[in-house]
Amino acid sequence: MAGLQQKWDARYADPSGLDNSPSTLLVENKHLIPRAGYVLDLACGLGANALYLARLGLSVTAWDLSPVAINRLQEEAKSQGIKLTAEVRDLQLVSLPEDRFDLIFVGNFLERSLCSQIERALRPNGLLFYQTWVVDKASEEGPANPDYLLEENELLRLFPHLRVRYFRDEGRLGDLDQGNRNHSVLIAQRDSMKSA
Repeated sequence: MAGLQQKWDARYADPSGLDNSPSTLLVENKHLIPRAGYVLDLACGLGANALYLARLGLSVTAWDLSPVAINRLQEEAKSQGIKLTAEVRDLQLVSLPEDRFDLIFVGNFLERSLCSQIERALRPNGLLFYQTWVVDKASEEGPANPDYLLEENELLRLFPHLRVRYFRDEGRLGDLDQGNRNHSVLIAQRDSMKSA
């Protein structure tokens, strides 16, 4: 795991060239985000999504493997006067608390063994915003290792107990210069009565 942490530490040590703007999944679907509540940003990187959600008035916790990323996020939050909690966590070893979060955001990260924990970590009516890379990408962007790439419609299968509110998995259909070609995206909700 030290090698993976070092890889991400090196990438975040010089963030020039990295896109640190909030996810379009969040921005374009802001109307679905609760006005208050507890949020978890998993594999937060430099924290653009955590900062965005905290600016909306949510109580945000952000986790990442990289101490460099977490330190940068803490410094940025402090400089902007934004209150959030940012912690170094190895997401392959973490146990998520059950019934804790009103919203969980996951972007450009895939650890399939966490999916059932993510479902259970949502409170009743809680929302999952998830976007990550697909096998059938239209560009060379993102990881090449298939362990970190979703198969077609796989996000739906990874979260079978959640109610789908928004889903896109366009693949290589039609005009590849338009749309969201490299990611599968999902917004899904835990039922108010059903447990995951």
